[in-house]
Amino acid sequence: MLEMRPNCECCDRDLSPSADVAFICSFECTWCADCVRTFPAGACPNCGGSLQLRPSRAPHKLLTAPASSVRVVAAGCQPAGV
Repeated sequence: MLEMRPNCECCDRDLSPSADVAFICSFECTWCADCVRTFPAGACPNCGGSLQLRPSRAPHKLLTAPASSVRVVAAGCQPAGV
């Protein structure tokens, strides 16, 4: 099972486990809404898959299933506004 990533893979913005502005693809690549708006056709730049809002994790579940602290940043991604 993959853990929830703590950041946008493009701009490295922090995304809390309860964030309602995080998007994921079927491989759980993780992006913020600002960066997703810049992706051609709104598709994941890593795999080309569709992006959906990432479900939030209930705070009480974070005690036994915490989000990851490992940050992932995609090489060559141009952050929103750059």
